[in-house]
Amino acid sequence: MKLNTVENLVRPVFPFTAIIGQEEMKLALILNVIDPSIGGVMIMGDRGTGKSTTIRAIADLLPEIEVVADDPFNSHPYNTDLMSEEVKESFNSQITLSQKKIKVPMVDLPLGATEDRLCGTIDIEKALKNGIKTFEPGLLAKANRGILYVDEVNLLDDHLVDLLLDAAASGWNTVEREGISIRHPARFVLVGSGNPEEGELRPQLLDRFGMHAEIRTVKDPDLRVKIVEERSAFDQNPLDYVESYRSTQDNLKERILAAQNILSDVHIDYDLKIKISEVCSQLDVDGLRGDIVTNRAAKALAAYKNEDSVTIEHIETVITLCLRHRLRKDPLESMNSGDKVDKVFQKVFQ
Repeated sequence: MKLNTVENLVRPVFPFTAIIGQEEMKLALILNVIDPSIGGVMIMGDRGTGKSTTIRAIADLLPEIEVVADDPFNSHPYNTDLMSEEVKESFNSQITLSQKKIKVPMVDLPLGATEDRLCGTIDIEKALKNGIKTFEPGLLAKANRGILYVDEVNLLDDHLVDLLLDAAASGWNTVEREGISIRHPARFVLVGSGNPEEGELRPQLLDRFGMHAEIRTVKDPDLRVKIVEERSAFDQNPLDYVESYRSTQDNLKERILAAQNILSDVHIDYDLKIKISEVCSQLDVDGLRGDIVTNRAAKALAAYKNEDSVTIEHIETVITLCLRHRLRKDPLESMNSGDKVDKVFQKVFQ
């Protein structure tokens, strides 16, 4: 008789490799997982197009990570850049730290979340009475070395979006109250999703997301029927359905791991860097984030394809994802921002 453990009571997640279509969104998520320094992804699209399903599926696909046991920040056992201050002190003092493996954290930020819930709180009373820094970790601590997912990010308070993006860019979260300061690592892949009908993000916030994927409802009736059938098969028998995708899931896991391992060796020619910057310049993209992210995404794609140098095809695949949300809005412009990026790319690279 099989015992009911927490693991087998939790409902299985729909397999990432079973998701039909939405290739742009899937590629953006995979590249951010390979190189989190790309800066996350904003996914905008119609309701009911599988945004949440896909994001949860990518988290379930990732290999387990090593953490220090009983540490609220998922500190790395031997990489000091990914340790909390307390763990780093123990590590430097050569104290043996117990380790364990956990699934990559997948943290949902609810719409009604407060700043304290997001960043954590300091117990001032204990600090003043006993001289002890007592910190109640927030969602940024739980998301360290994982994925932080914000559904309906365009409805989230701008102040919270600012905090999120600052933590994602710096990799650290700092909480200060009454002269007491606590700092902990907050390295995560930030994924936002939303429906454009419910309002856009401010341009300066949108620009802080590394990539921007647009998804649309599938129009082809045959494909729609296939999606419905796949979902029905999963709902009827989730365990058997997940098992049937085991080998394809494992293959993708191995590809992602291999890409992470060779990423630092991937080379991009100076001429290609110049052309990427020329595209950004001709599109009148503010700042240099577009240049940086396009370079990083192209290298991550080359690593994903197990190639050691970036080609024009790699750049063509990622450049729209990296630049479309950085263009200035012109109310008289009839061309889609993605098409505009592609048009300038063809002109510069051909």
